[in-house]
Amino acid sequence: MPDAVQRMLEQLDPAKRAPLEKWNPALSGRIDIRIDRDGRWFHEGSEIRRFELVKLFASILRFEADLGFVLVTPVEKWQLEVEEVPFIAVTVACRAGPCGDRLVFVTNVGEEVCADREHPIEHIGEPEQRRPCIRIRDGLLARLSRPVYYELAERAVDHDGTLGVWSAGVFFPL
Repeated sequence: MPDAVQRMLEQLDPAKRAPLEKWNPALSGRIDIRIDRDGRWFHEGSEIRRFELVKLFASILRFEADLGFVLVTPVEKWQLEVEEVPFIAVTVACRAGPCGDRLVFVTNVGEEVCADREHPIEHIGEPEQRRPCIRIRDGLLARLSRPVYYELAERAVDHDGTLGVWSAGVFFPL
């Protein structure tokens, strides 16, 4: 395992959520890690197949406007390549909540997020090829998988002439 990857792993505690908002080290450089369009992670061209390792790397991923996607530890920051968005929303469940029903999405790395004002369902891409996503955290998006989007389409209602879904009291156009 290359030194940069090994050092990052030694700095992390997998039992805790990384406080990324407190970490702002200088850029260490680029690392040969790529996340493809299907949410698969690759290191030096080979797919990382250990789910726990992918999950650990995903926990220290964030988006910075000036650098793009970076892996951050308390003392290092590495740029990596992301083909589209880093995550895929693979399931959605409707749960009752104090503000009405909540749509809870689970990503391909096991993160859960409820669609609400802070985590909107939005669309990316050119108008003729728009893709629905949900904002996860730290500037990161998860593209809705086709089955998840179809499930939302089944739940869609008309609101002022626009089809969409409600979650946590917020309407999201589809």
